[in-house]
Amino acid sequence: MKIIEATEVTEALIESMDKLIPQLSKSNPPPTEAELTLIVESEASRLLLALGDDDRILGALTLVLFRIPTGVRAWIEDVVVDGDARGMGVGDKLNRFALNMAAEHGAVSVDLTSRPSREAANRLYKRIGFEQRTTNVYRFDVASLGAES
Repeated sequence: MKIIEATEVTEALIESMDKLIPQLSKSNPPPTEAELTLIVESEASRLLLALGDDDRILGALTLVLFRIPTGVRAWIEDVVVDGDARGMGVGDKLNRFALNMAAEHGAVSVDLTSRPSREAANRLYKRIGFEQRTTNVYRFDVASLGAES
């Protein structure tokens, strides 16, 4: 298995995301070709892919890097491993690759969130060395702005 950064949108990438994203989220559709192109071409995001020995995409992770006044921040988002490849170390390799990439770009820490119901993922994050923070996570639904008009 190897980890690579997606540098172009291919038919194999589109097909893999069509298969992977529903395994991650039932409420969000897979990204379109245009959306994948925006991700791959973005300065802020790195779409990392785990490839099997046959170059089949086994999993994906998005590393988001951005500079703010207090330094470089990094977030890991949308980690997903194909159901057929779970338990093979795919998530571990993706995350460790992302952590190294974040460090290379000057981030001093990397954040992520994970639903408590994703028990295996939470065990993985703790095993890698992530520590659960005592913080409040807030979300604002931007769609509610249209309701106020």
